[in-house]
Amino acid sequence: QVQLVESGGGLVQAGGSLRLSCAASGGTFSNYPMGWFRQAPGKEREFVAALSWGGGSTYYADSVKGRFAVSRDNPKNTVYLQMNSLKPEDTAIYYCARGGWHQTYSESPSAYNYWGQGTQVTVSS
Repeated sequence: QVQLVESGGGLVQAGGSLRLSCAASGGTFSNYPMGWFRQAPGKEREFVAALSWGGGSTYYADSVKGRFAVSRDNPKNTVYLQMNSLKPEDTAIYYCARGGWHQTYSESPSAYNYWGQGTQVTVSS
C-alpha cells in the first residue's frame, strides 16, 4: 500500500544543481515524517535531510547545510530535495523514506520502514 518513487537524479557538474522528487502513496501524506538518505559505494547509508510530520521543521546533515533544502507539497503527496552547489562527494544513490504516523523525525535509517527505489546522483569534477 505504501510506495515511494524517486526521480530527478542525473549527472551534473560540480557547482550545479538538481532537484529530486519523491512521490508517495499509502496514507495521508502530512501525517508522516519524510527523510532523504544517500548511499555511496562502499559506505553506509547516510542521513541527508528530513521533514517533520506536518512539515513544520526541517533537518539537515552538517555536510549539506546551506546547500540542500527539503520541502513538501501536500496536495501532490510529493517531497523534494533541492540540491545546490553540488560537490563530487555528493555522488550517491539518493533514497526517500517514510517514518511512522506522527513519528518524531530521526536521522537513523532504521526509523524508516518504507523506502523508494533510489535515484542516482553523479557529480563530476
